[in-house]
Amino acid sequence: MLDVQKIRKDFPILKREVNGKLLVYLDNAATSQTPKQVMDAIVDYYSNYNANIHRGVHTLSQEATDKYEAARHKIQNHFNAAESHEIIFTSGTTHSINLVANGFSTLLEKGDELLVSAMEHHSNIVPWQMLAERTGAILKVIPMNLEGELLMDKYDDLLSDKTRLVFCNHISNALGTINPIEEIIQKAHGVGAAVLIDGAQAAPHIKVDVQKLDIDFYTVSAHKMCGPTGVGMLYGKEEWLNKLPPYQGGGEMIAEVTFEKTTYAELPHKFEAGTPNICGGIAFGAALDYMNSIGFEAIAAYEHELLEYATQKLLDIDGLKIYGTAKNKTSVISFNIEGIHPYDIGTILDKLGIAVRTGHHCAQPIMDFYGIPGTVRASFCFYNTKKEVDALVAGVKRAVNMLL
Repeated sequence: MLDVQKIRKDFPILKREVNGKLLVYLDNAATSQTPKQVMDAIVDYYSNYNANIHRGVHTLSQEATDKYEAARHKIQNHFNAAESHEIIFTSGTTHSINLVANGFSTLLEKGDELLVSAMEHHSNIVPWQMLAERTGAILKVIPMNLEGELLMDKYDDLLSDKTRLVFCNHISNALGTINPIEEIIQKAHGVGAAVLIDGAQAAPHIKVDVQKLDIDFYTVSAHKMCGPTGVGMLYGKEEWLNKLPPYQGGGEMIAEVTFEKTTYAELPHKFEAGTPNICGGIAFGAALDYMNSIGFEAIAAYEHELLEYATQKLLDIDGLKIYGTAKNKTSVISFNIEGIHPYDIGTILDKLGIAVRTGHHCAQPIMDFYGIPGTVRASFCFYNTKKEVDALVAGVKRAVNMLL
């Protein structure tokens, strides 16, 4: 069991007021809040050993390097990667996906096929569209049903000996659906295709074992799991990372440079050109330490309890419809009220100090599938409470009374 009140004391922002009301923060699928323990790691870096890494013999540089690489090992251990050099620091999930898409431009031929799920974030659609345009590859879509679940029989039909890469989110940011990635990976490998899983929404809720999944690429953003913005990671199997060319050129990613020829550094530095977000990487490691101290099983159980409670309470409101009713989902509820635009509901909730997300959530094809302009999305974290859910429900009811 979680001591939620004790946990909430670690998050200073939860004490602030918005529009004269105590903040109720329910936009965790966009960005989770940051505990004091992670803030302390950031302050410690800039206060005591701010220096560039891998390049200096002086003490500060060595200390910064040791802390940064220690964070890489923390990430490796958390996701159970076989080697630390299979962990590439990036600016986040979008950067990670673009890195892989850029690399595959050298591996694809005209007529090769790429499969994407119908419930992807734009960052896991647009880079592959750009890749298909550059290479002549064909992009095909794995459809979903009205409950927000992928049609796996259609996936089977789409797979062929022409399939080169399959990409899918682990959890939908717009619907909360937990996709059957074990089956997706196994079947893709059966036709010789690689798989990239967007783990941005899953990593805050599920402890992922990349070796057990036998995944080729997995992406994560730190800011969705109590870490800072502007940093994330790409996990890639060593054999795949060695096949891909560097994404950017510059310092750190080279072994030797002459005007005649440049040779590239070994993994992971081959993909980490320039001065990285050193402090961000270190703070990412601190965020993982914090979440592991709470325990991912306890987090998952508590967030599921919040999901069920909020679902039941919201469905008692006349005219409310939830989008994404998959049997297997996490703590995200996207909903609309008949006759009211989601933006109007979000605006009134903000006046009550309640932060939710409105719009298409960078998943416009999902909204087009349902024939709606967007939804109100409430997304819960382990520091949220049932009292905050009650505030959300009361706020929605108030919005309905004002707008209808």
